[in-house]
Amino acid sequence: MTNYELLVDFIRSYPAQPATAYWRAIEIGALLRHGLPDGLGLDLGCGDGILTGIVLEHGGARDLIGIDPDPLEVDAARAFPFYKRLHVAPGDAIPEDSASVDFVLSNSVLEHIPDLEGTIREAARLLRSGGRFVFTVPAPPFRDNLRGPLLPQVERADYLKRLDKRIAHLNYLSRADWTALLARHGLELQETLGYMDAAQTRRWESLSRMTGGLVYSIFGEARRPIELQRAMGIRELQNRRRLPLPLSKLIAHIVNAGADVDAHASDWLPEAHASCLLVTGHKP
Repeated sequence: MTNYELLVDFIRSYPAQPATAYWRAIEIGALLRHGLPDGLGLDLGCGDGILTGIVLEHGGARDLIGIDPDPLEVDAARAFPFYKRLHVAPGDAIPEDSASVDFVLSNSVLEHIPDLEGTIREAARLLRSGGRFVFTVPAPPFRDNLRGPLLPQVERADYLKRLDKRIAHLNYLSRADWTALLARHGLELQETLGYMDAAQTRRWESLSRMTGGLVYSIFGEARRPIELQRAMGIRELQNRRRLPLPLSKLIAHIVNAGADVDAHASDWLPEAHASCLLVTGHKP
């Protein structure tokens, strides 16, 4: 399974969100190359379940418990049979027994959570001895790898602040930060693996400017992207049907031109240059 094939899958699932599809293709390619743990898992921040469905389609079946604070997203996730239980709950208060899961999986979620201490504490509580915590997150170089404002009169710091607000990024932690955070809750960091280079980051940025960023600006930067997608009927549509495969391939070809999602797909980037990290922790 190549990242490009994943891009086609994500375009079919997120046709109105090409920037998201591009990022997810690189990210899930990295996750699948690393491999998923076995056993019963917790999908921390499961959303509507579409992404997890693609992960399991290519990474092998797993039984999962899904949690998300958004009731509309959880309702959409009920369509997927791999969720044995679903909860509308925050990451720091999950209604499951201690030491009840073999792994916790969190994909592009932890960067949005203001109370990381509580969420990591809860993940550690739920993991059985020997369990693994696998998550993907943007890293400090993400902001350095962005092209930045197109207009010369716009300060880069202001541009980054507005972008973080739009995409709800609150945390950019390094390997050292994650090591200390996990250790405070009885977890050992095993490895951090870098993915998404500067060219790919800027391709995502350009796609985002022309789609979600444009819509966000038109509506006065007052509503979250997911709220705008719901108001425009996009979320409901993507939960009901997928784009035809030939059209998805055409869009994927255009989206991928000039910044190949399969660049570095057979290796990992040094942390100093990687926009994102795949982090694995272990509960002794």
